[in-house]
Amino acid sequence: MDVTERKYQFGTEENQAFMKEIREDLLKFGHQFPSPGGSSYYLGDDGTPWKDRNRETWITCRMTHVYSIGSMLGHEGSEALVDAALKGIRGELHDDKNGGWYAGLTKDGEIVPTKQCYAHAFVILAATSGILAGREGAKELLEDALKVYDLRFWNEEEGLSCDTWNTEFTELDPYRGVNANMHTVEAFLAAADAIGDEKYRVRAGRIIDHVISWAKNNSWRIPEHFYSNWEPDLECNKDRPDDQFKPYGATPGHGIEWARLITQWALSTYKEDKTGAAPYIQAAENLYNRAIADGWNADGAPGIVYTTDWDGNPIVHDRMHWTLAEAINTSAVLYRVTGKEKYTADYAEFMAYLDEKVLDHVNGSWFHQLDRQNHLLTTVWPGKSDIYHALQATLIPYCNPGLSVAAAVKKQDYA
Repeated sequence: MDVTERKYQFGTEENQAFMKEIREDLLKFGHQFPSPGGSSYYLGDDGTPWKDRNRETWITCRMTHVYSIGSMLGHEGSEALVDAALKGIRGELHDDKNGGWYAGLTKDGEIVPTKQCYAHAFVILAATSGILAGREGAKELLEDALKVYDLRFWNEEEGLSCDTWNTEFTELDPYRGVNANMHTVEAFLAAADAIGDEKYRVRAGRIIDHVISWAKNNSWRIPEHFYSNWEPDLECNKDRPDDQFKPYGATPGHGIEWARLITQWALSTYKEDKTGAAPYIQAAENLYNRAIADGWNADGAPGIVYTTDWDGNPIVHDRMHWTLAEAINTSAVLYRVTGKEKYTADYAEFMAYLDEKVLDHVNGSWFHQLDRQNHLLTTVWPGKSDIYHALQATLIPYCNPGLSVAAAVKKQDYA
């Protein structure tokens, strides 16, 4: 195995050094995100803020999360960046009248309407990471975020979360979605790890049981969109297949991401009880393997297609950077949990593709969207909005797979 091959191979010193190099580049790239009020600017191709775009709550929370991790890793300047973002979340992005958090602010500081489960899940994630990083105000933020989430989004009877309210929390949209529930699982596991409240781990498991059931009955392709009674809407957005948040069909990247979260939940719930964890690990493998079979090299070129139809045929051939990040994460996690060499072989392929096609070796960070020939595309994700998925992909492969990433960094629990 030559030096280049070793750079891509899981567990080698060369791969760990490569990951550290990418991580430092990402953390340096994102430094210009805070606006004067703390909410996050959308970052452009070279990390310069695009100030004509909305300042989204979910992006602000992601940047809080990654720079909380950065501060625990000793990255210079991280603490000030976390504190700026926390000021934005607790300040201009917070709805002092109706509670909860606005979807975001326009370039002129006007409120972006609706209250999103997706964004509120990321507030929880940001607060838990801020607590672990020891940042002032993070504990109070988490208490507020959990209170609002429990009141407005979590449905105890269903064991699932609704999706979108109007700004005043008086009208609930009938749409239900799995994406918001996926990031809720992430947030609930992070909360359980950060503050020790196991209620949130149990809730994460209830969501997971639903998702596994839906996927199992659909050839391990996860239905993404649902009616208010949680009946799948498999034709949703068929006329707008590349919708930024609600694309038509199956999303292989989400199958991959769910596989990792299910594994994390199973390991943290069952601990040494391998019999209890086994069916969940098997479900995770099924989800991952279906997604890779459908999505990776599906059209003769490397990369994971964005969406497929319900028979696994590509619909949107674009390659989104986050799907690769999750593939890197999950292939490493499944290799560590199962010991199956196929997963470390996948990991090496993904790392080579990252280096050759997705890393921007000139301006930094990762290209967020490529076409089917792996040329830059900007129709869905222009610029480089944030560094959340990419940064996590430099850490999760070597973190304890049963811990949330910030908690693992805090405990220095690495492979």
